[in-house]
Amino acid sequence: MDQGRPEPDLIIFDCDGVLVDSELLSCRCLSEVLAEFGFALSEDAALELFLGRSTKAIEQHYRDLGQVVPDGFLPRLKARVLETFAVSLEPIPGVGAALSELTVPFCLASSSDIDRVSLSLDVTGLRPLFDNRIYTAQMVRNGKPAPDLFLYAADKMRASPSRTLVIEDSVSGVQAGKAAGMTVWGFVGGGHYRARDGHAILSAAGADRVFGRMSDFWKGA
Repeated sequence: MDQGRPEPDLIIFDCDGVLVDSELLSCRCLSEVLAEFGFALSEDAALELFLGRSTKAIEQHYRDLGQVVPDGFLPRLKARVLETFAVSLEPIPGVGAALSELTVPFCLASSSDIDRVSLSLDVTGLRPLFDNRIYTAQMVRNGKPAPDLFLYAADKMRASPSRTLVIEDSVSGVQAGKAAGMTVWGFVGGGHYRARDGHAILSAAGADRVFGRMSDFWKGA
């Protein structure tokens, strides 16, 4: 890190697309399950609309269109995602080493529910690095892009927002971190950015820095 810039007191990591390479899997599951219920949504459209958002955002999207997502949709989606993650989910390359080398306190704050986050950490072997320092959108009133979740996590970790660094891969996540008064670094090393200009997307959203490899976590910061 830049010698003239002090290290943060806390680092908050998003989970999907930052710790685990899950976003393309998630969008495929969403597209497939929506189709089962008669809603047509491509994987690319799912990525554009719901990257970094909670399932509440999906329901709200269709409500705004005057459509009602059936009661069985969310349980079916959750089951499909968990089934897919259990056999196909991989960690972001180098993330375990990057986390192990940190000397700054860190935690996880995700829009996903606790079951999905727990499975993601178990499948990828990252759970021991986080212990119980896991916070999800279920714990706050408003999900990303509202700042609630990041402020909640910082409060639980007893860190000042102004001294907190957020690592995010989505526009809504970057916006949430900035709204919380935190420094935000955009991460574009997930598979969902292979065909998209993540650097431009997250920079435009307000990210203070954008990087693409966990091995470069502090390089150039």
